[in-house]
Amino acid sequence: MPLAGKGMLLTSMDIDTADEADFNRWYDREHLEERVAIEGFLEARRYVAHAANPKYLCLYSTATLDVLDSPAYRARLASPTDWSRQTMARFKNMLRVVARITISNGTGRGAALGVVRLRPTPDNAGEWRDALREKLAPEKRDGIISMHLLESEPELSGATAEIPAVRNEGARDWFVLIDGTQVSAVSTVIAERFTGPAATPFPLPVSVGTYCLMWDLAKSDI
Repeated sequence: MPLAGKGMLLTSMDIDTADEADFNRWYDREHLEERVAIEGFLEARRYVAHAANPKYLCLYSTATLDVLDSPAYRARLASPTDWSRQTMARFKNMLRVVARITISNGTGRGAALGVVRLRPTPDNAGEWRDALREKLAPEKRDGIISMHLLESEPELSGATAEIPAVRNEGARDWFVLIDGTQVSAVSTVIAERFTGPAATPFPLPVSVGTYCLMWDLAKSDI
């Protein structure tokens, strides 16, 4: 099936090597379950870079976009655990994006993920969205499971009191997600559809990257 829900929180960050073991322990033993337990959150997925910056990426799907501005979510943001406060203070190069899922095609999740970051303008957004409905067709390429478009909500994205994200960096950017069975298949589609001659009408992306799935957690798992 396509992505669950209509909203998504995308976070990515680097962490110093000296803090990395505790950072991963925090994510795996506290943070993912804490977030997925919030009313309206549906699932979360953790990734590590194959060829991407920042090194770590996490995707949280929510039933609606409003969940990411809900009292339940805001209460959790306002009352982090001590472990969360200490860990989040160590984040580097963090991106925090709240987005609408506007296109979602395919039948599942892949072990490999491609992320293509685009920067539309009000004048070309409609044209780009129409073009992406054609480009985001997973059935046309072996090894591609599903393809999705996230359109950022600038008023909800960026830093919070406890999360030192870059507040306005590309707040209106779009993120294409390409789920595949292996990195090579994802990389081929990125090259064919977004960085090569067939990328028209798009300019070169702001960035592209490939990630490998670490693990995922659904609401039914907790």
